[in-house]
Amino acid sequence: MQLISGIITLAVMLLALTAYAHNPGGNAAARAIKNPVASTPASITAGAAAFKKYCAFCHNADAKGNGPLAPKDSNPPDLTDATWVHGSSDGEIFTVIVNGAGPSSKMVGFKGKMPDQDVWHIVNYLRSLGPNPAGR
Repeated sequence: MQLISGIITLAVMLLALTAYAHNPGGNAAARAIKNPVASTPASITAGAAAFKKYCAFCHNADAKGNGPLAPKDSNPPDLTDATWVHGSSDGEIFTVIVNGAGPSSKMVGFKGKMPDQDVWHIVNYLRSLGPNPAGR
């Protein structure tokens, strides 16, 4: 039974990772993915370092958007507020970081460029920055 549950979880993750989470309201398959990395001070610190290395160029060091190297007119979102257009669950945030924000966005995915564990640390770091509404 545990093996079947694991296979189903893996299938949901693969489905979510092959689809963009770019629909308003998020992505149901990505929403089902649970964060396997506990939100500890060490994870948040690692997430801050990974964010600085991979994300701050566009989202700014304070994660409020409009980083110094953001593509012109890309308007990176403020990641510290309660508005998460592409979904606000850990799985949806993970999926956007891995796959990008969709074809109409300039946000590219980091699949193969950043270890999954670093992505989960970034999710935990982002959680530490702003409000934590239900469902996140």
